[in-house]
Amino acid sequence: MKTSWRSASLVASAAAVLALTTACGQESGPQSASQNVGATAPAGGYDGGTGLGTGAGTGTGTGTGAGAATDEQNAAGQAAPAGKLSVAANTELGQVLTDSAGRTLYRFDQDTAEPPKTNCEGDCATAWPPVPAGDATAGEGIDESQLGEVTRPDGTKQLTIGGWPAYRYAKDVNPGDTKGQGVGGTWYALAPDGKKASASAEDLPGLSTRNDPELGEIVIDKNGHTVYRFMKDSQWPMKTACTGECLEKWPVVAPVDEKDTKGIDLQGSTPNRGYVVFDRPDGIKQQTIDCIPIYTFAGDKKPGDTNGQGVGGTWFAIRPDGKPVGASGE
Repeated sequence: MKTSWRSASLVASAAAVLALTTACGQESGPQSASQNVGATAPAGGYDGGTGLGTGAGTGTGTGTGAGAATDEQNAAGQAAPAGKLSVAANTELGQVLTDSAGRTLYRFDQDTAEPPKTNCEGDCATAWPPVPAGDATAGEGIDESQLGEVTRPDGTKQLTIGGWPAYRYAKDVNPGDTKGQGVGGTWYALAPDGKKASASAEDLPGLSTRNDPELGEIVIDKNGHTVYRFMKDSQWPMKTACTGECLEKWPVVAPVDEKDTKGIDLQGSTPNRGYVVFDRPDGIKQQTIDCIPIYTFAGDKKPGDTNGQGVGGTWFAIRPDGKPVGASGE
């Protein structure tokens, strides 16, 4: 009897998981090749390098976004020791951590801090040179206990801040440059405590909303970046038309626990089926709102940007109930 009870329990658990993952009629076959990444880049554009990162937390994306950096830039960024770290005041980002030469230090969303681990190697490490741990010391305004190190796969020691591996950006050639901020939706300037530098002290949930002066109430992610939907995606059955290179410009929103949301419609148009995780055929797990896959835009460099709105006539900011903002016929 005990064995039968256990078997029945396992079957029930499996059925519950299956019901969740198929609630929106998820596809299991090959994807349509139809994509629209937006032929016209917004003012300021987006970084055209490969592997901006999918935002899925797989740790497999390179997140380079640097294109072809010059040898001089790479050499300067990679060979230079960290030295005495400093805190620089940035009007948009607040307190930003810099090395002894005044170059901005960054963190990568696909790394981890507990335990410290780097997922930036190869071409990624060329575009984002790891900061050596060797001679790094804490300057004024920096708690020395926040400094640490992690051993990289090649055996070298990389500086960590609050557990997060620290990097420079090859395209930052002058002291104070912050060209790496927001690249691929995964790279952010470091604050002195290892958190993402931000002029706002607000700690945002994984998904929430804000009132945009032009678009009204729209969904934003944990970094304050605008969340979008793709009109070529399908809600029922749930399918995505954004694959391959499209994901470099439109990183998916990784799964967010419903308890880590504020103001999001968790029920959807079909009760208890709207807020589920989409198991994409490419292996990436993507959050949905009302069974609609959601994305951020690599061209949005800072919180409040809405450069993805209307791109290609198919990309639109999303409301907390899953409806697109400003789409024709909506």
